[in-house]
Amino acid sequence: MVNNIAILGGSGAIGRAFTKHFSFLYSNATINVFSRQKPEKVLPNVKYHIINYHDEVSINESSFIASKKDPLDMVIVTTGILHDGELMPEKSLKDLSKEKFQRIFEVNTVVPLLIAKHFLPKMNREKKSIFAALSARVGSISDNQLGGWYSYRSSKAALNMVIKNLAIEISRSNKNAIIVGLHPGTVDSNLSKPFQGNVPHGKLFTPEYSTQKLLEVLSSLTSKQSGKCFAWDGKEILP
Repeated sequence: MVNNIAILGGSGAIGRAFTKHFSFLYSNATINVFSRQKPEKVLPNVKYHIINYHDEVSINESSFIASKKDPLDMVIVTTGILHDGELMPEKSLKDLSKEKFQRIFEVNTVVPLLIAKHFLPKMNREKKSIFAALSARVGSISDNQLGGWYSYRSSKAALNMVIKNLAIEISRSNKNAIIVGLHPGTVDSNLSKPFQGNVPHGKLFTPEYSTQKLLEVLSSLTSKQSGKCFAWDGKEILP
């Protein structure tokens, strides 16, 4: 039974969809949602909080808020960045800059790692608990056939290594914890809008469909699969 859930990145399309699903599936659970700003639409059985992802003190405080009554059964991290305004994925080396690279890494790799640092020790040790962070298929080195997108690909590849490391370390103190990366597919959101023209027919998912499929994946996981990355269809994405 799931009693306590934390969602980080709750104002984004996937974060909102996860929140909606959880509020329906686990109506009696404690659901804490953290985001940089409060979502426009809120649900009555969900608690919303403001967080500063670039301030480790704020992340630590949020972990105590989330685990105030009970240990955490599920932590979902949906934070991430691909583009915003002047920041776009690099098509070639000439588009690369130190500042953009560092910013992408901070949001996509460092922030989930700091969240894990403070939230993982508060996970349930008595039964199955899950820490899942949004990754991406383009973070797979073996799957990379097109090149480009230096910052984003590298940040997600690094996140996949972070997830593997976390799974190894946490298994020594919490045998019931499962730590995975999730690839949601191409979701109809602000993140994917500039690139939707290249998406094959039938492969542009609504946030609701994507998160529903990801929840099916999460429900089927065992501790033997901790440290891996899975796509929306349940297939493992190899490093």
